[in-house]
Amino acid sequence: MPATPHTDLSASATELSPAARRNPIGTHVPVGKGLVAGALATARDLDCEALQIFAGNPRGWALSVGKPADDAAFREALAQEGLRAFIHAPYLVNLGSPTPATYEKSVVTVAHNLLRAAQTGCEGVVVHTGSFVDASGDPGLFDAALRQVREGLLPVLETLGDDAAPWLLLEPTAGQGRSLCAGIEDLHGYLEALDLHPKAGICLDTCHVFAAGEPLDEEGGATAAVDRIVEIGGSGRLRLIHANDSMDVRGAFKDRHQQIGQGHIGTGAFRELFAHPETAGVPFILETPGSRDAGYPDIALLKELRAQAGQAAT
Repeated sequence: MPATPHTDLSASATELSPAARRNPIGTHVPVGKGLVAGALATARDLDCEALQIFAGNPRGWALSVGKPADDAAFREALAQEGLRAFIHAPYLVNLGSPTPATYEKSVVTVAHNLLRAAQTGCEGVVVHTGSFVDASGDPGLFDAALRQVREGLLPVLETLGDDAAPWLLLEPTAGQGRSLCAGIEDLHGYLEALDLHPKAGICLDTCHVFAAGEPLDEEGGATAAVDRIVEIGGSGRLRLIHANDSMDVRGAFKDRHQQIGQGHIGTGAFRELFAHPETAGVPFILETPGSRDAGYPDIALLKELRAQAGQAAT
């Protein structure tokens, strides 16, 4: 089944510039004092057009239950200001884990975070694609882990029938450990395991795919990467970009984010991503060191690269 095409922002977002509507830019922000007083206030201070949050403890299994009034206030503020928001699932989630307790908690956590996304007006939940955590290299264990992913995620995806429901956004890892999906090529088998479900979207982390070997540092590399994503998953499946440079060289299998333009990827890849037709409507979220600090330059730099891409297209 094809993915749902990108939809236009709501009428409340019409005050944003055309460039901001095409590719809203923001960063991961802490909830701290709450969804509005914490996350939204920080996003406003940083001049974000999009934001990402954790819906609970990112390093724990506790399921944080929101307050209906706070959820409603956050949801209404997003709509009024035209902000795009996403939830990142906790780091502990691993749907390929051979440990039954970890696997079972992972499925429950993903479902809970999708519920929280619906309650708060967030568009999707980013989930790392996981690892089968085995050093033997037995291919049977890899296949068993993918079956496990299918058995856990398909029932969750089937609850997301409404086009307005949040997306499950699969984020390939940097290739460290025994990854089930490292880089772009591995998306083929992962999406096939999920029957190419139309609510299974993709979050492209530029540092991750670069670490897994994607030549984003070469001219045309980012364009080719998005082209391949479309070949594998179809148009409309790329829903979010984690915009991160890399401290390490291509193919290092190390997930160490760097400020935009100060790592081994460089600025050209991000200019290409902004210019690609398939990224129309796709937000760019920073996860770089210091990206939620006042005066941090990466948000402004990404906006400048977005403007340059727009000028080159005209």
